[in-house]
Amino acid sequence: MSDLGTKLAERMTKTERETKWANVRPVDAATLILIDRSGPQPKVLMGKRRHDLKFMPGKFVFPGGRRDPDDRTMPVYGTLDERAEQRLMARVQRPSQSRARSLALTAIRETYEETGILLGTKEAGGPPSVPKGWEAFAEHGVFPNLESLQFVARAITPPRRPKRFDTRFFACDADHIAHQVEGIVGAHAELVELKWLTLEDAIKEDLPTITTVVLEELGDRIAKGFSPFLPVPFYFMVRKVFHRAEL
Repeated sequence: MSDLGTKLAERMTKTERETKWANVRPVDAATLILIDRSGPQPKVLMGKRRHDLKFMPGKFVFPGGRRDPDDRTMPVYGTLDERAEQRLMARVQRPSQSRARSLALTAIRETYEETGILLGTKEAGGPPSVPKGWEAFAEHGVFPNLESLQFVARAITPPRRPKRFDTRFFACDADHIAHQVEGIVGAHAELVELKWLTLEDAIKEDLPTITTVVLEELGDRIAKGFSPFLPVPFYFMVRKVFHRAEL
């Protein structure tokens, strides 16, 4: 493990957290990091969660959420990178290409639901039919493009937390924004504001610990050329100690 990886795993272990809840199995989830590299420093899109939410109130986060079974059936433009697909199937029970593909689609769907941003392409004319939750993509003629995603991190929530997720973090260049629906973000929505932030500025916001860790991993990945060949860090807890493996 690199010095950075060791430091980040130790930080995760030392983070104070309540563990008073009954243990539950983590559910599949996916998150998407939009990156704008058009300026002198890359910027990422982050949203601030409403203060009255029970889960991570007031925190800045990347858009994301739990996988929906219907995500498996959404038609796409372009396939998931083979390396990403293999890594998404590593170290899971009942791995399948369908599950890997659906995780990437979850990240795209959740990004729309929380920000109004539709990622993909309009070149193919849009999908003729879509599953529940994907209606906006048909309405605006956008096919999700899985080729635009890079799998960059995975983390499992520690045991005995109120909610547990096995989260896959994907990154996508902002050039792949095909459309944006206004009015999704606001005072009564899950996210009350969006910000494009440099990595340095993003880390200064009020963030969950895992988000700071992923931001530092992302900065290291960008510094190394942001290649899909780079290994994918995987954080998980065993006997109250966080470990960092590479997929």
